[in-house]
Amino acid sequence: MELKHKSTQSIEELKKQRKSKLKEMIEKKHSVSGLNKLALWITNHVGSMGFFVIIFIWTACWLTWNICAPQAMRFDPYPAFVLWLFMSNMIQLFLMPLIMIGQNLQSSHADARAEADFEINKQAEREIETILQHLENQNALILRILERVENNEQKKV
Repeated sequence: MELKHKSTQSIEELKKQRKSKLKEMIEKKHSVSGLNKLALWITNHVGSMGFFVIIFIWTACWLTWNICAPQAMRFDPYPAFVLWLFMSNMIQLFLMPLIMIGQNLQSSHADARAEADFEINKQAEREIETILQHLENQNALILRILERVENNEQKKV
């Protein structure tokens, strides 16, 4: 009684392959440099409502103070707000490349996750195919055994 599909992998071989894929994914996740982690942290925090609220309150306080405060206490005169514009532009100039770096890293991580998901799906498909082939082989063996049992019963009668 030979198996029908000799090219099928054993369950142990499939388990080893699955473990190696998971190990690769974990190693890729931990291979981010310190500067890239900083860029990701900045991207995650600058792109939040909390950061927006901080910038909004800072801007509102700055403009309100320099419009409504006594003339002698104003440090960035209306209507130009030159210092506020300079500081806002500097913040934007420094944050923009960091955000772009963080977004590129997030994109590459998303691509890696998608590729890992695809590989896992391919592995699952191979495992399902192997299981189905094992079931087909078991079914064929059971039918052969049943046939032998029936033949033995017919001989007895």
